[in-house]
Amino acid sequence: MNTLGAAIIGCGAISPLHAGAIASMENVQLLAVADSDPVQAVQTAQTYGCEGLTDYRELLERRDISMVHLCTPHHLHARMAVDLLKAGKHVLTEKPLAHDVPSARMILDAAEHSAGQLGVVFQNRYNDPSMRIKEIISAGSLGKLLCMKGIVTWTRSEEYYRNSSWRGRWATEGGGVLMNQTIHTLDLLQWFGGEISAVQGSVTTDVLDQVIEVEDSAHACFTFKNGVRGLFYGTNAYAVNSPVELELVFQEGTLLQRRDCLYLWKDGQETLLSEPPAVSTGGKSYWGTGHSRLIHDFYAHIRDGRKFWIDGVEAIKALELIAGIYRSSESRREVASGQHL
Repeated sequence: MNTLGAAIIGCGAISPLHAGAIASMENVQLLAVADSDPVQAVQTAQTYGCEGLTDYRELLERRDISMVHLCTPHHLHARMAVDLLKAGKHVLTEKPLAHDVPSARMILDAAEHSAGQLGVVFQNRYNDPSMRIKEIISAGSLGKLLCMKGIVTWTRSEEYYRNSSWRGRWATEGGGVLMNQTIHTLDLLQWFGGEISAVQGSVTTDVLDQVIEVEDSAHACFTFKNGVRGLFYGTNAYAVNSPVELELVFQEGTLLQRRDCLYLWKDGQETLLSEPPAVSTGGKSYWGTGHSRLIHDFYAHIRDGRKFWIDGVEAIKALELIAGIYRSSESRREVASGQHL
């Protein structure tokens, strides 16, 4: 089996999860890392025993590198992904797909005409509770899905934003808690419920208004085309990073995710269906456990010549939903959700 050469662009907090997944695979070798900070690039390269670069464009002509992981700030995703896809590279990018919908559509166009594949890291779809929920919905074993809710109560300090010049700015982050922290939960809700027809929501900056331009809190109500109603609340204004809470109510029972465990409430009894693995994933606990699974699956699809299922078309849905929440908050009324927001 041929060895796949890989590179990582962006050597920040999330990059070790990608490097660790690459190291765990047979016939895959991390050949280069790139970061605009020369010190960061050199230190990371030394850690993983590979080449350190300060200009990602050096990767475009590298025949020995076919897989590129994007772990950069949001506003850099579009330019880098488009360049890499045009060069025929397989690109796996961290969420969000881009910092706004028009930029995301540029990536989709490049992916459509590229010999390489595009994958987007929505790793929470690979968590055990998420996969079990999706299986139950598809099987219809609890009857029709009636409604669901997602709650994310996390914390981000002033230092978190002040130490990263791109965070908390519309032009570079593209938004606040919606774009960076709760996008995974929004993605799960739309993945579970199907196509959304309308959304009404609002955003506020409750505790960080002197620090950031964007929101630190948001809530929304979604109307799905199949009649399901979804509720969402997310904030960075809490004092701790609490586990994400999900609840899905069916005709014949209720699924609840609490502390990364999935429970079924039915006929007056609660049953544990899934609990998180005891093995550490190497990342922050509230990131979930799906990063390695997703990365392994992306590489398996590439090797087998299959189309990866969380591609740009799939990943832009959460971005469009967020754009709908922003539009609704600005207009103070319900807005249509979907394409071309």
